[in-house]
Amino acid sequence: MKALVTGAAGFVGQHLCAHLVENGDTVVAVDRAEGPDLLDGPAVADLLADVSPDVVYHLGGWSDVGASWTDPAKCFEANAIGTLNLLQACIANGQPRVLAVSSADVYGKVSAGDLPISESAPFRPVTPYAASKVAADQLALQAWLGYGLEIFRVRAFNHLGPGQSTNFVAPAIADRIAQNERDGGDLVPVGNLTPRRDVTDVRDVVRAYRLLMLHGKPGEAYNVCTGRDLAIGELAERLVALARHSMALEADPALQRPVETPVLCGDPTKLHEATGWEPTIPLETTLLDVLNERRSSTHAT
Repeated sequence: MKALVTGAAGFVGQHLCAHLVENGDTVVAVDRAEGPDLLDGPAVADLLADVSPDVVYHLGGWSDVGASWTDPAKCFEANAIGTLNLLQACIANGQPRVLAVSSADVYGKVSAGDLPISESAPFRPVTPYAASKVAADQLALQAWLGYGLEIFRVRAFNHLGPGQSTNFVAPAIADRIAQNERDGGDLVPVGNLTPRRDVTDVRDVVRAYRLLMLHGKPGEAYNVCTGRDLAIGELAERLVALARHSMALEADPALQRPVETPVLCGDPTKLHEATGWEPTIPLETTLLDVLNERRSSTHAT
């Protein structure tokens, strides 16, 4: 398959491109730094006409949930208008299959009775980022219903692994641990440890994306998750347990977000039934890979 990947230079994009190449696909990788910007509709249309891909993996957009509170308009523009431009370009240029990556944050506030969350759960976005992803999800649905564009809407739950920015919780904590190992510190500042999240290794996530492109049902939404949740505090404690000397977590009010979704735990049944996908990489392996990457970065500075 000839695959166009937007957001290819990002955390997930790099892993996805590597996975596609490993499986024999031809990959055209695009990112904002090299253009075109997804907000430039005519340029995106030209890209689709030039590349003529069989499939498009749409990962490009705004991914920093916390920063969406600071500039919600730019977040919405990147995720909603950027998605609209890409979908319109696909409709006008060959109608390739599209995998549009959204987020479990669209489910927002859920009660214990809603868990694990299925794809039929209502949208209750809490953050500006989540609202922008709701818009992108519905634009993808409209492209299927209104134009017949074969599209898969992916609602990815939390994922982590090597290459992730320290704007995200696991690499941020790992980075503080690595700095303590270098400098002799023993306190690790952390934000709110009570939220519970369903966490998958990014290398398992990108496997799911390709499998959905091959075996998914167009127009459908699919959760990508493990079906198990753990508290951020437990994740932090597991990272600290991997440190080379004794350390303790320390609450830092500056790291608190304005609002947190208490629990996100998804139901992967629909994904499994469509593709046979199961997560394969243990959390301990993922956390050690993240910590070792931060160690290498910290000791290189």
